[in-house]
Amino acid sequence: MKRLFFIALISGITITTSAQTIDMRRKIEVSGSAETEVTPDIIYVGISLKEYYRDNANKKKVDIEDLEKQLYSAVINAGIPKENFTINNISSYNYTWEKKKNPDFLARKQYRIKVTDLNKFNQILNGVEPRAIEYTNIESYDYSKIESLKRDLKIKALQAAKDKASFLAEAVNDKVGDAIEIQEINNEVYPQPYYRANVMMMDKAAAAESAPMPEIDFKKIKLNYQMRAVFELK
Repeated sequence: MKRLFFIALISGITITTSAQTIDMRRKIEVSGSAETEVTPDIIYVGISLKEYYRDNANKKKVDIEDLEKQLYSAVINAGIPKENFTINNISSYNYTWEKKKNPDFLARKQYRIKVTDLNKFNQILNGVEPRAIEYTNIESYDYSKIESLKRDLKIKALQAAKDKASFLAEAVNDKVGDAIEIQEINNEVYPQPYYRANVMMMDKAAAAESAPMPEIDFKKIKLNYQMRAVFELK
C-alpha cells in the first residue's frame, strides 16, 4: 500500500511540474522578408584557343604557344593581374603523340580569366586573332560583398517582421514586447540568367574591323531573405 501511495505521489508531482512549464504568455508569430539585386563583380570566363592555318594552301600553321603569348599579352594590356589568368584544361594540351601521328592535327588549350568587368574581357578578345578563338563562356560569377549583404538583408527582414507584428497588435489594442523566438526561413540566392558569349561567330564580327565591342549589361544576382519571429504581446 505504501509503495502504491509513493508512486501516486511521484506521478502527481510530475504532472504538477509539467503544468508549470506551459508558456501562458500571449504572443504573435509573423514573418518578414527583404530582397535586393546586385551586379556581380567577380566573373570567371573561359576561353578556348585552337591552332589554325594562316595559309591553307601552304599549310602554314599558327602554333598554340604563339596564341597563348598573344592571349597573355591581351590579358596584361587589359589590366588583369597575371595571377587571374590560368590554364583551365591542361589535358587537352597533351598533343605530342597526336602531332606525330597526324601532322595536320590542330592543338587546343583552355584558359580561365578572372575579371571584374566583362568589358575588360571584350578588350582581351579584341587583342586575340578571332580565328584562334574556338569558344568563350562564363563559368561562374559572384559578388565580393555577398556575406555583408546577406547579414544586412537578414536584419531588414527581421525588422520587417517586427513592424508587421506591431501594426497587427495595434489593431487589437496590444503592443509588441520582446522577441521570444527567431528563425531563418527560405533564405535563397536566385541567380538570374547570365551573359554567355559564343564567339564561334566572331569571324563575321571580325569583318567589321572598326566596329567596337558593345558594352555588356551583366544580369544581376537576386537575393531574398525571410525571417520568422514570435513576439510577446503586452
